[in-house]
Amino acid sequence: MSSRIAQLSVMVVEDHSFQRSIALRLLAGLGVERAYEAAHGREALDRLEQLLEKPDVALVDLDLPEMDGIELIGHIASRRLARAIVVLSALDPALLHTVQTMARASGLRVLGAIEKPLTVTKLQEVLSHFHHEPEESGYVMPLEFERDELIEAIETEQIEPWFQAQVAIASGHAVGVEALARWVRGDQVLQPAQFLHQIEREGLIDALTESMLRKSCRWRARWAVAGLDLRLSVNVSMLNLARVDTADRYQQIVQQAGVRTRDVVLEVTEGSVMGEAASALNVLARLRLKGFGLAIDDFGTGYSSLSQLSRIPFTELKIDQGFVTGAVRQPRKRAVVETSLELARKLDLGTVAEGVETVDDWQMLAELGCDYAQGYLIGSAVSGAALIEQVRHWRSPQLQE
Repeated sequence: MSSRIAQLSVMVVEDHSFQRSIALRLLAGLGVERAYEAAHGREALDRLEQLLEKPDVALVDLDLPEMDGIELIGHIASRRLARAIVVLSALDPALLHTVQTMARASGLRVLGAIEKPLTVTKLQEVLSHFHHEPEESGYVMPLEFERDELIEAIETEQIEPWFQAQVAIASGHAVGVEALARWVRGDQVLQPAQFLHQIEREGLIDALTESMLRKSCRWRARWAVAGLDLRLSVNVSMLNLARVDTADRYQQIVQQAGVRTRDVVLEVTEGSVMGEAASALNVLARLRLKGFGLAIDDFGTGYSSLSQLSRIPFTELKIDQGFVTGAVRQPRKRAVVETSLELARKLDLGTVAEGVETVDDWQMLAELGCDYAQGYLIGSAVSGAALIEQVRHWRSPQLQE
C-alpha cells in the first residue's frame, strides 16, 4: 500500500509552520514526491486554482487565519479543486464529524479525519483509503442518460448485481452477501449513484429491482450447488412498495429461482421509509408474512429511527458506515454504535455493521456484540462469478496470526 500512497499528490494546508513541516516530512517518508503547502485558506485556494493538475488529496486544518478550513472546504467542493480531502484538527471530535458530513453533502470524497498530533501511522491509514472503491453512500457524480439507454441496460441485463460478503463476527465465517447494482458499460463500471436517480425518475425502478432480485437469486442457487449457502440481501426502493402486488411478485421471483424467501433479506433505507411509511406498511407486512427478512439500512442517518423500528416488522438493523469508520478513536461515534447495538438486542434484531475496514473496527464490534460485519476488511463488491474465490480466501482476524 505504501507504494500506492507514494503516487498521490497532496496539498497540506496548515498555518503552524512547524506542524506543516512535520506533515511534509511524514509525506516524504511515505514516498510522496508531489506535496504542496499553504499557510492559510486564501493561499491554499490561490495555489489550488493555479495547479495544472488538481491534487489527489487536500489535507486541511480547520483553524486557519483569513479563511478557515470549513470555508476552504466549501470552495474545494464547489470548484472541484481536489479529488478528496482529509480533515486535520485538534478541535472537538464532534466538530470534525460535522465537517466531514458537510463535505460529503457538498459532493467531496472524504477520506477521514485526523486528530492532532499528526503521526505517520495516522497519515498512512487515512491516505490508504484513497485507493479503496468508494462505498455506496460515498459521493459519485450523477450522470444523465436517454430513457431508451436505461431501458436497454435493464432489459439486456447490463445492470447486474455484484456482491459484498457479510461475515459472522463470532465465527469469522461468511454467511451472507449484499447485492449491489453495477452497470457494466464496456470498460466502465458505474455505481448506483451515477444512474439510479434517473431510473427512479423515469419510472423504471420496479423493472430494475425485479431484475436485480431475479439475477441475485440465480447466483445464490449456483453458489448453493457449489456448497456455499449464503443469505442474500437486496436493496428495495420505497417506490417499489407502492404497488400492492409487490410481495406476491417478489415471492414468485424468488421461488422460481429455487430460493426460499427466508434466505432473502430486503433492505430499505431509513431515510426513504420516513416520509411514506404509512402507504408501504401493507406491503412490508406481507413481505414479512411470506418469510422475507426486512432490514433497516443506514440506521441513524434519518430522523425517525425509533418510530420506524416500532411500526415496521424489521428483522435486522444495519449500522451506517459513517458511524463505524473511526469509531475506535472517536468516543461519540462509538457511543452511537454501542447504543444502536443495545437497542437492536432489546428488539431482538440481527445487526450488521457496514464500512468495516480495519482489524481495530472488527475487534471493537466483537466487544460490543455486533452479529455481522461488511466492508473492505472482508472484501469489496465482486461479480457473482468471483465471489466463491473471494470467500474461500477470506481469513477472519481471529484466524490471522
